[in-house]
Amino acid sequence: MKKLISEMTDEEKRDAPLFPIGVVAELIGITDQTIRLYEKHGLIKPARRKRNRFYSENDLKWLKCLRYLIHNKKISIEGIKKLLDYVPCWELTDCSEQERAKCSAYIDKTKPCWELKNNMCSIDTKKTCENCVIFLSKNLMRKS
Repeated sequence: MKKLISEMTDEEKRDAPLFPIGVVAELIGITDQTIRLYEKHGLIKPARRKRNRFYSENDLKWLKCLRYLIHNKKISIEGIKKLLDYVPCWELTDCSEQERAKCSAYIDKTKPCWELKNNMCSIDTKKTCENCVIFLSKNLMRKS
């Protein structure tokens, strides 16, 4: 059963996919096509309801960060993907110490998260690496 927004914690609210792509594009000041391009490159993975994309507050923050890196720091999409190769996922996702204690990628730093089995990014079983932008970008790059 789905929770009402009023019943969600602040963290759950930030992760809730509430915004359709058109609203996100307008809020950030970019086009739908730009967001789809980021998705194609594995930099973001929206939630889906039927064929429609929905984004959370955290997705909006990440999209703003991408725009800043691309336009202000002049880093290309490929450059951002390369940077993600060198930054541990727990640094980008700002995991708590409690979450890190359960994270197989944090415990076994010899392999990146996308190569480990039981790769839970959080104690919350709904948050797996398969929904993590870093994990997704690695899998998409391996398939390319």
